[in-house]
Amino acid sequence: MRNHASHSRILRLAFIPAAALAAAAAPLQADDWPQWLGPKRDAVWRETGIVERFPASGLQAVWRTPVSSGYTGPAVAGGRVYVMDRVRAAAAADPGSAFQRGDAPSKERVLCLDERTGAVLWQHEYDCRYTVSYPAWPRATPTVADGKVYTLGAEGHLRCLDAASGKLVWSRHFKTDFGAGTPMWGFAGHPLIDGRRLFCMAGGKGSLAVALDKDSGEVLWRALDAKEPGYSAPMIFQGGGPQQLIVWHPESLNSLDPETGRLFWSQPFESRVGLSVAMPRQLGDRLFVTAFYNGPLMMRVQGEPPAASVLWKGKSSSEVKTDGLHSIIPTPFLEDNHIYGVCSYGQLRCLKADTGERVWSTLQATTADGKETRWGNAFLVKHGSRFFLANEKGELILARLSPAGYEEISRAKLVEPTNRDPGRLVVWSHPAFANKRVYARNDRELVCFSLAAE
Repeated sequence: MRNHASHSRILRLAFIPAAALAAAAAPLQADDWPQWLGPKRDAVWRETGIVERFPASGLQAVWRTPVSSGYTGPAVAGGRVYVMDRVRAAAAADPGSAFQRGDAPSKERVLCLDERTGAVLWQHEYDCRYTVSYPAWPRATPTVADGKVYTLGAEGHLRCLDAASGKLVWSRHFKTDFGAGTPMWGFAGHPLIDGRRLFCMAGGKGSLAVALDKDSGEVLWRALDAKEPGYSAPMIFQGGGPQQLIVWHPESLNSLDPETGRLFWSQPFESRVGLSVAMPRQLGDRLFVTAFYNGPLMMRVQGEPPAASVLWKGKSSSEVKTDGLHSIIPTPFLEDNHIYGVCSYGQLRCLKADTGERVWSTLQATTADGKETRWGNAFLVKHGSRFFLANEKGELILARLSPAGYEEISRAKLVEPTNRDPGRLVVWSHPAFANKRVYARNDRELVCFSLAAE
């Protein structure tokens, strides 16, 4: 009887598809969001099993954890959430206007939370005197890789911490180590890891861009001069030839050899008030940047040997009378020969990548009552055929963006706007998408919502 039962069971299993057996045996995998703009730093969320639309009753929080002020977006990796904030000294006062520099004793903190519950597992803090305008926050999203988390504070404090314990592995300070001056709105270029190298926008003579050994903090090379580093993050351009490290600062767009820091090519492109902010984006053999005052620039990049030429650029240097895409905060999204991004007064726009010609424009996703708002903002993340847009009102919007127009599917509230620096209440922190969840923060709390399909 035992042999007959075993034989019958084997026969039944034989009729189960091999793929189904493999799926049953394999653990379910969830994607992390370990750095600025996600795993590939391209603002694409690749997990499946995500909601088609939000419930009519809204999204229900999985957890909420108190945090202090910050625009730093969260990073999610290995079942943990990493975020930075600032705690101002009790007796310290920021300047009366957010447009003025201050001098306030503060502490910057790195917080590590349990991804499932939001419980704080550890925190790392250090003294940090805030001399920047818009002083409420550290700026850069943590970068998590190989058991370490890398953080950059508003005053140039670079930390490498053990991701499990929060123990300090090594540190650098851009002001003391490289002679950099604090930019008007602080250091904001999200650190980038490629192989053993950690790339940063440091500033200082001959050190605008630096490569550090990610495990020891040793300086591998320094490159470029400019009055200030700007606020944009470096990126890797991969074309037909060697890899190129793209560095955009307020005076020019540059391509460097990632291994040595040697300059491949440079294109002058001045940004008024130092506002090089949005990260450069690649579309095939093209490279796109956009500035608040000076508008867009599209380059064609050649791989062998590395070189580049201007395809087109905007003609307007006014943030009011714009003729392309004049973005100040959010990084645009490029696909199917089109550019999607948020312009100077909150206009969500679609442009032709070949010419920069505008295809359509809408205020529906970004501003209140359809009125143009200076620095109006929303962050764009692609998911399948749709986009998630997190706007400055603390809303998450699910929509389709195509050359045919803007098609909203649904929207839900995530957090309340709490920051008053631009003269209105805003949320200017990029959310993270991981484990079929969204993680968002304001100056009071970090929240987690499930976006899993039932």
